Amino acid sequence: MPEYGLFIDLTRCNGCYNCFLACRDEHCGNDFPPYSQAQPMTGHFWMKLIEKERGQYPKVKVGYIAIPCMHCQDPPCIKYSPEGTVYQRDDGIVIVDPVKSKGQKQIIDTCPYRCIYWNEELSIPQKCTLCAHLLDQGWKEPRCVEACPTGALLFGDISDSNSEISQVMAKAKPEYLHPEYGTQPKVLYTGLPGRFIAGKVILHDRQDECAEGVKVTLSGKGKKQETQTDNYGDFEFEGLDADREYTLVVEHKGYRTKNITTKTITDIYLGEIVLDTDR
Repeated sequence: MPEYGLFIDLTRCNGCYNCFLACRDEHCGNDFPPYSQAQPMTGHFWMKLIEKERGQYPKVKVGYIAIPCMHCQDPPCIKYSPEGTVYQRDDGIVIVDPVKSKGQKQIIDTCPYRCIYWNEELSIPQKCTLCAHLLDQGWKEPRCVEACPTGALLFGDISDSNSEISQVMAKAKPEYLHPEYGTQPKVLYTGLPGRFIAGKVILHDRQDECAEGVKVTLSGKGKKQETQTDNYGDFEFEGLDADREYTLVVEHKGYRTKNITTKTITDIYLGEIVLDTDR
């Protein structure tokens, strides 16, 4: 029996909302007993897309986080709901029974990720089913995965070390969304937004030229990271820890090395860093 999971590469997500729209197309107005009843046209986000603005002018970035039901290994929605109203299939998919859960509004409060929604008209809690009705018909992936144009969503058997999803995750060092919840979700990520530190290097005696190829080294946790400025003189370190002190060393042959210490209370844009000639 496979153990289904979802791997989401946020570095590939461009916020097109195809996953959200495909979910709506499949479930709005369509009953799939005994898996689910129709999703309402408004108010539900079985595949939710969060837009996250980061940084400050002039260095501003926008990222997206796709959030379906996590289909946890240790699901609070099962643990804290009346017996039988929410259950986990042998393949790991968590289902809210659309009949047994009728009137059980408190079930929506059991999910720490806020992925269960209340259908006022039908008086039932509802959420993503990973399109279990299609998988049981022989489909290889849910609609959201099928519709993703960038390959940001990958679905498969996470218990099979030879499956594509397992091999990709083995290389990508997957992350949990809110690991502090301790639910062991089967939806894993790479590229979850951390803090970033960025800046622009200018050479004092060549300010009319872009300072390309300047070495910038960052240290503060674990091994050092190193990069070089691009053809605009810009550099960036991504995926850093919040509220941590970092030291940057900016060095270029023929110029005085500059050391900068900063703390990632927010995303940091250091602005223009001018290197003086070593004379």
